[in-house]
Amino acid sequence: MVRAQEGELIKYHLQFVSGIFFYPYTMNHIVYILHSLKLNRYYIGYTTNFDLRLEFHKNSPSNKFTANANDWTLFLSFDCTNKTQALSIEKHIKNMKSKTYIENLIKYPDIILKLKEKYK
Repeated sequence: MVRAQEGELIKYHLQFVSGIFFYPYTMNHIVYILHSLKLNRYYIGYTTNFDLRLEFHKNSPSNKFTANANDWTLFLSFDCTNKTQALSIEKHIKNMKSKTYIENLIKYPDIILKLKEKYK
């Protein structure tokens, strides 16, 4: 629920009911892959808030893998229908342990569709 004064900018798709703005809460389940040129490595992850997660990676504590480089950029991200599906796909990609496989996810988008179908 978000309360707003007249003239305030609202950044969400809202419904106005009885003087109160409501927005339907939907959670995104995002699988993402970051790339570092410095390390020539990929990082595969899951999040519900990509912007916040990317900020974490850019400022990660020294004991985290992504702290080894400061040039992480988004290579690929896609939405999943639920948390279970997203975590299963993330695990699948990690288990492949292959840069070629990760690069093929961009080259052949059907792979992502097949993964989503496999891990409904």
